[in-house]
Amino acid sequence: MHSDHSTTEGGRGTMTKEHIVETEDVRPLHLDHPTDIDTLILSDIHLGSEVSRAEQAAQLLRSYSFRRLILNGDVFDDLNFKRLDRRDWRFLSTIRKLSAPKKDLEVVWVVGNHDGGVADILSHLLGVPVHEEYAWTHAGRVFLAIHGHQFDKWITEHHVVTAVATKVYSGIQRIDRQRRVSRWVKRTSKKFLRLGDKIGADAVLYGKERYGADVVCCGHTHQALVKTIEGVLYVNSGAWTDVPSTYVTIDHAGGVNLRECH
Repeated sequence: MHSDHSTTEGGRGTMTKEHIVETEDVRPLHLDHPTDIDTLILSDIHLGSEVSRAEQAAQLLRSYSFRRLILNGDVFDDLNFKRLDRRDWRFLSTIRKLSAPKKDLEVVWVVGNHDGGVADILSHLLGVPVHEEYAWTHAGRVFLAIHGHQFDKWITEHHVVTAVATKVYSGIQRIDRQRRVSRWVKRTSKKFLRLGDKIGADAVLYGKERYGADVVCCGHTHQALVKTIEGVLYVNSGAWTDVPSTYVTIDHAGGVNLRECH
């Protein structure tokens, strides 16, 4: 633990070690498939968002035995730590426990577009390294984890519109207690912009050229997807702001599965 006290940019909140406390064990889920795996990948948890399913995500982490955990971007919704509730802190405490040296696990955080300014702070407090992208080899295959916002030209070229849309969406989340409207808005807006296909194609091209990747794993679009593109397996792990939530497992033989959590 490198820092006893860290403050977010812009004075939006202060995070200290006291926030990341050891909590009672989160009960695991009952799963109907093998839980001894090599790698578990989650993305788009959006802690602090009113539609985040942080408690279920923490339960999932307790349900598997794995060698590597990859948080593939947008762990947080924004810089405002005051929005985090007990369930969010419990998830972070679970990550802290998993990243302890005695666990002998590799915990990797790939930064997403919502994580800006937060990742470095949490890296110190949780002991989790932060990467822009992460490549590794397993069972004779080259894997790449990258959030995917790098290939989203809309958010990089339309900063003002994106900021306004984000505020409007946050307002919908606050009043939409059943979460039906907010989830519908998110899904339809992403589909309208055809982000899924575009980001998948660009991510695969990047992975092939830079790493010779056999498998490319993204998040960002909130659209769970498994698809072969130009001979490369493209997997999008979806999000933890919808029901069912989705995630990716990689078994010891290198097999990739997209799974659901209700």
